[in-house]
Amino acid sequence: FDRDLCWRTGAQLLPVVCDSSNGFKVTREALEAAYIEAKEANIRVRALLITNPSNPLGTVLDRKTLRDIVSFINEKNIHLICDEIYSATVFGSQPSFISISEIIEEDQEICNHDLIHIIYSLSKDLGFPGFRVGIVYSYNDKVVECARKMSSFGLVSSQTQHLISSLLSDDEFVEKFLSESAKRLENRHQTFTDGLAQVGIRCLQSNAGLFVWMDLSHLLREKSFLAETDLWRIIINEVKLNVSPGSSFHCSEPGWFRVCIANMDEPTVEIALKRIRAFVVKGENAVVAPAKKKQCWQSQNTKLRLSFSFRKMDDLMMMSPHSPIPQSPLVQART
Repeated sequence: FDRDLCWRTGAQLLPVVCDSSNGFKVTREALEAAYIEAKEANIRVRALLITNPSNPLGTVLDRKTLRDIVSFINEKNIHLICDEIYSATVFGSQPSFISISEIIEEDQEICNHDLIHIIYSLSKDLGFPGFRVGIVYSYNDKVVECARKMSSFGLVSSQTQHLISSLLSDDEFVEKFLSESAKRLENRHQTFTDGLAQVGIRCLQSNAGLFVWMDLSHLLREKSFLAETDLWRIIINEVKLNVSPGSSFHCSEPGWFRVCIANMDEPTVEIALKRIRAFVVKGENAVVAPAKKKQCWQSQNTKLRLSFSFRKMDDLMMMSPHSPIPQSPLVQART
């Protein structure tokens, strides 16, 4: 969202601070606190932006939370933008995905419909990121009119429209595809979280998305985002795994990382888990090395101590010079 919403527009994002004590759930108290903080800083809040299912958490918002969110934006008279791009990546029977549109339909009086906007894409659910097919669904005619005009600068080709139309018209195929996708996501999620649990790494309980939210806070040399960045660089450059630090998602607690699990085959999954396990075990069993010796990770007082030779930032990060956050470079797993 920092890149998509801020780089060209100059808009400002204010995070709603959530924490691990309740599984990073969005609460009315957290929304109120963020709103009050913005007002005290003389910032005019125009909208609330949420993802459901969540990226990076992989969790879905329950009915009560969604109703609280709609009630909140109605009281503040601000817009609600709901990103539902991962809506069909939910696996397992519970909790199920609930669209914000369902909440509105259940109670017509709950909110001013002109304040509600939904964005979606075929990139995740159907695996069509290269087709660049995005959707804006709004109850506000002015927003729809504006979006229609802006879309002329990025039209979906007629060939792509024909292909997508034909595909989506095949109800039997779509149903089978999404069903099989959910089964594979569930199996991959189970494999990955079980593999991490073997070395004492826990993940946030989730049942959606293409990723897991992994807790490595116990591996930090200290509880700080600087230590998180140090750990991230080691994982990227020494362990050779491509993960995203929690700070790049405005996480309020250092030590959480997002790991994409759906973009690799089974052999690569085993390689990734093997590297993570080796990294954790080596860190736990390492001894303090002599000062002249370069050591990737060292243990002292049962805490993992991290140090390594820094390369130039340009070599570490493939990112725009205007980016406010580090972006993970693509690292291919090799045997």
